[in-house]
Amino acid sequence: MASASLLLPFGSSFSKRLSGSHQTVQKISIEGFMIQCSSSESRLQASKTIDHMKEWDFVKRREVIGLGFGLSGLLLGSSSSKAAGLPPEQKPRLCDDDCEKEIENVPMVTTESGLQYKEIKVGRGPSPPVGFQVAANYVAMVPSGQIFDSSLEKGQLYIFRVGAGQVIKGLDEGVLSMKVGGKRRLYIPGPLAFPKGLTSAPGRPRVAAYSPVIFDVSLEYIPGLEDDEE
Repeated sequence: MASASLLLPFGSSFSKRLSGSHQTVQKISIEGFMIQCSSSESRLQASKTIDHMKEWDFVKRREVIGLGFGLSGLLLGSSSSKAAGLPPEQKPRLCDDDCEKEIENVPMVTTESGLQYKEIKVGRGPSPPVGFQVAANYVAMVPSGQIFDSSLEKGQLYIFRVGAGQVIKGLDEGVLSMKVGGKRRLYIPGPLAFPKGLTSAPGRPRVAAYSPVIFDVSLEYIPGLEDDEE
């Protein structure tokens, strides 16, 4: 009994040829493969071969689809990498590039509590009495300079009562000694910052509990106080 054998790929065709005196040997070309078998086994072997070729075709199709998804993933990954390499979006700040260069030469002031600050601009107005409301702009940053909160982004002044515990201790102390029209950078140590920390959010870094933070603050006016002076 002759056995079926796969040969090199040929064209898709079907042919018959006599071999010997008692057996008919068929050569069947199916989907680019030549199969040779005896006449007594031709139907069975052809059927098995067709099933085999269907499996082979399914595997190849699956590999092609998988390759397609793999290439798509690579392209998406490349795109994401490029996006990750883009410069971060510029956010409004109270201290621009020129200000940053100038503030390097400004002397640091350290208070008894451990709060440190540098005067970006000394105001000419009054200082806020304890218990008065103040209207201020601020940009809050982690030590690396990444912004986690800003009144400039919100588009409105931040109004709070100084000395009343409505804000973190370092900000409270730093604003109390400012004058209206002034601008200051506060270097707030951990004990005067956020005891519970701040969770991260889209576009906002996490602030760990008791970690130091930096606030740029401008004191715009003191509601009520300026009206009385006028």
